[in-house]
Amino acid sequence: MRKLLIFVFCVTLLFIISCSSEQPDRSTFWQDGYCLQTNVRSVEANLESIAVNTLEDGWKVFKIVDFPESFVEWSGRRRLEFLQNFKGGRPELAGPHNGIVATYGYQRSDAQFSLNNAVKGMGFVPKPEKMAEMTALLDSTQDASYQEKMAILEGFYQNLEENFDLDKQASLELYSRPEYMTQTFLNQMYNPVSTIVFLDIPSYKLKTIARLIDPKNPELTEYERQVVTWINKIHSYFHGPFSVDFIGVIYYVVEVYDNSPRGKDPQTGMGRRLMPLLP
Repeated sequence: MRKLLIFVFCVTLLFIISCSSEQPDRSTFWQDGYCLQTNVRSVEANLESIAVNTLEDGWKVFKIVDFPESFVEWSGRRRLEFLQNFKGGRPELAGPHNGIVATYGYQRSDAQFSLNNAVKGMGFVPKPEKMAEMTALLDSTQDASYQEKMAILEGFYQNLEENFDLDKQASLELYSRPEYMTQTFLNQMYNPVSTIVFLDIPSYKLKTIARLIDPKNPELTEYERQVVTWINKIHSYFHGPFSVDFIGVIYYVVEVYDNSPRGKDPQTGMGRRLMPLLP
């Protein structure tokens, strides 16, 4: 627990220091008080591909892929282990919850290049047909006991493949607002290509397209509104209530890699691509 407190203190200190960084004109990425991402087309449920404006290629369509079975098994198992360890007072920072997100594209005036890396809390998004039921369960048990809430979360992950979409991860942009924007936010608003790596063994790398969803945006699709509501609710369900709803981020997966050290099988690990399958 002492190491966790030191980690939180360091992250907070870095955030305070970074607030002094020079920022772009807020009108570049904000409209009427909400962020407006224009380089990713609005998204619907059951998306098979996504249209994106990248720095290198202009507008391009990327095919979205499902996670391999090994990733699903690892993520579900490790999430259940995390909940068990958390109940026992032994929280972990490694594993599928903390994705290390790399982005690039927007060079601030106080930086020599745009490449950035940040740790983000990650989670799954319910299947469209499960969204209303699972969101309602969070609402109805928001004030339940700690043990009951942990049991509900365990139930979600014990039935991971039945409950969740297996082609995306979701997170929150907790700190960006018109008067201050993080480097991750600036990069993704300018160039949505993002890579996620998980510190664990086995280790996985996801190449993704990041869709930022501001809950204040009146032009969101119904699906986008449901997703950003879910991400905020599951976040506050575990961490406690917040006075505002944060910007949500959907990471659509376009490639999956095995970043584990090479084991007994020479064809695994070392950054080999898993999905989509090579011809």
